Amino acid sequence: MIIDTHSHIFKEYYKNVDEVINKMKNNIIIVCGTNYNNNKEVIKLCNKYNNVYGTLGFHPNELEDFEYEHLKIIEENINNPKIVGIGEIGLDYHWNDNNKDFQKEIFEKQLDLAKKYKKTVVIHSRDAFEDTYNILSSNKYRNLKVILHCYSYDLEKAQKFINLGIMLGISGIVTFTSAKQLREVVKKIDLKHLLIETDSPYLAPVPFRGKKNEPLYVKLIAQKIAEIKNISVEDVYLATTSNAIHKFDLKIDL
Repeated sequence: MIIDTHSHIFKEYYKNVDEVINKMKNNIIIVCGTNYNNNKEVIKLCNKYNNVYGTLGFHPNELEDFEYEHLKIIEENINNPKIVGIGEIGLDYHWNDNNKDFQKEIFEKQLDLAKKYKKTVVIHSRDAFEDTYNILSSNKYRNLKVILHCYSYDLEKAQKFINLGIMLGISGIVTFTSAKQLREVVKKIDLKHLLIETDSPYLAPVPFRGKKNEPLYVKLIAQKIAEIKNISVEDVYLATTSNAIHKFDLKIDL
């Protein structure tokens, strides 16, 4: 079994969502919400497919239409057994650094919900290491179960996050020729701290780079990790699947 721990399989990106999901057969897909409308899609997909689980959240780049009332969709559905986390949430100062305080406010409100309901958090952090780290290392959030999705910082920062008990999501970027820094992280960090993800429809791995990504391509990411670490791809499947089951509290057997 393999688990794509982060994807956005929504109708705005795919002509046939059913076909994309069915390609994974009995493998697991975790679909992550980013705004009010696609959070509703997450819930529908989780209820429709046995192999789809979901997280609900509000992405830092999608706060233009955010209303505080929207947070209710998380609380109203948090006890659905197929909803396994809160995300994709976090901070992004790459595209917009003019609303840092607002980003941090909404980030922390969602972290508060994760703490209240004892849910795993799936975090987006881009050009925002210091604030992300300072918030997550604070006593208030120190014991949360956290995944840093699509890890893109360096090895030193990776170790700091791992020291907080945070797992790192490795995406198709690891297959890009330019991704030397990420490959160093994968090489040096123990497999027990890593998850695999596609971030579909974005970041398709080589040889599909530049095309639309899909959960099935998570196998190519696993293959690249196996190559970097000089281990079998089966070992990568086993470790990352076990990591995901533990981190998301999935009620499934290996």
